[in-house]
Formats: sequence, C-alpha cells, structure tokens
Amino acid sequence: LVPRRNGELTKVAIIQARMSSERLPGKVLKEVNEKPLLLHQLERVARSKHVEKIVVATSTSPADDEIEKFAKKGNISLFRGSEGDVLSRFEGAAQESGATTIIRLTADCPLSDPEVIDHVITKYLEQPNACKFATNAIPRSYPAGLEVECFSRDALEIASLEAKEDYDREHVTPFFYRNPNRFFPLSVVSTINYSKERWTLDEQSDFYLIKKIMEALSQIKVDFKMVDVLNVLDANPDWRKLNSAVQETPRLVKDDIFKGADSG
Repeated sequence: LVPRRNGELTKVAIIQARMSSERLPGKVLKEVNEKPLLLHQLERVARSKHVEKIVVATSTSPADDEIEKFAKKGNISLFRGSEGDVLSRFEGAAQESGATTIIRLTADCPLSDPEVIDHVITKYLEQPNACKFATNAIPRSYPAGLEVECFSRDALEIASLEAKEDYDREHVTPFFYRNPNRFFPLSVVSTINYSKERWTLDEQSDFYLIKKIMEALSQIKVDFKMVDVLNVLDANPDWRKLNSAVQETPRLVKDDIFKGADSG
C-alpha cells in the first residue's frame, strides 16, 4: 500500500505493538493457524478501502527486536520510538510515513474489521475541518477489540507538543478528549450496543477465545467480519465464558458521546 502524493489525504494506519505486555508477554506474535496474530491483523487492515499505508510502531526496547525481525521478514513498514511515550512514537511514525490522516490501531486487536475501520474514517472525513478526531472507543458500543481512532496530523503534533500527563502520552489520544473545544471529537456509535463483547488480547483466556474464533471462521471465509464473529459466538455461546472474568483496564476518559464539529 503506497501513500498517494497527488493532493489527496494520505491515510496511514499506525498499529502500536510491543512484546513486553505485563499480563501476556509476547502476545502480538503468538500464533494461530501457524501465523502471528500481528500478521493476521495486518492482513485484515489491508482490506480497508480507505487506508493507503500501514505502519507498525514499536519501541526501541531490545524486547521489541522480535517485532523488527517480523517486519523485515514480511517487508512491513516499521517505526521504532519511545517505549513509554507512545504519543511521540506516533508523531515520529506519522512524520516518517508522510501521514496527514492517522488511523490509530493497537496490536492487541487482531480481529480488527476493515469495514468498521472504513466506517470511522468515513464519518471523520464527512465532518467539517474543525473536527480533528473521531473514535468508536468512547463511548463503548463496538466490541472491545474493534477500536478505531482517526485524527489529523496537525492534531497529533499539537498533542505531542502540549500534552504533559504521563497518561496522555502513554495512551496517545486522551488529550483530544480533554480538549473538546479545540479538537471537536466525534463519537462513532454502533446502532446496536455490542459493548459487552470482549475480543481484545490482554490475557491468556483472551487468546483462547480469539484462537477459537479464528480457527472456526478461517475454515469458512478468509475475510470474515464483525457480523461473522457475532454469528459464530451465538452458535457457540460457551465460548464467551472463556474470558468473561477478565477485567478491562480502567479508562480515565469519561464515557461520553462527542458530537464532532456539528455540535454547535
């Protein structure tokens, strides 16, 4: 996927990835169907109709050398930056890739859905220019594991320059939520509330569920979507119990519905 240079928006998906997860070390390169989960995600994101380039953004920590080896083997665009200051890592990746619109994804979401990604990007692009940020993560209405955040390059540069709190720098986008009058954030809300679904990868029990989903659906269709995951879980309701005890990491951002640039 090559970014366009003819004046159109250069939409770059940046996937933050690391090996040093406290709860499940090395999770992003764990394999299902003899393929690393990060590669599964990359292949799924590549089916987006909007995304023009994909960059994996990892850290300079020696622990993440394995991600660099993975990227080189697959000829995958890679950027390495600060381990703790993920905001600056994103800015570096955006600058190096020539991104003007950034789609933020995380490598603990191997079931990323290209249709959901495109829906969030479309909603963002439909907004007046005052809207610098769109998200389907706040409030939670999509399954955990299908989060998509889309923002402008200038918004990223402002946040990277001005954000001082460690939480803002580690989680990249909270600065936008904290300053709605500057960035006019837009919440992209599902028409059906799927917030109780958990398809993200934090613990071993999450991996067991994702593995079952991938193994089952890969036999039916390569490009399965959110609706296919819902259908296979409805057909196998006990699977949801596999990770039902996992507690989501508390979020400091209030669960609100942001109206974007049309709020006024």
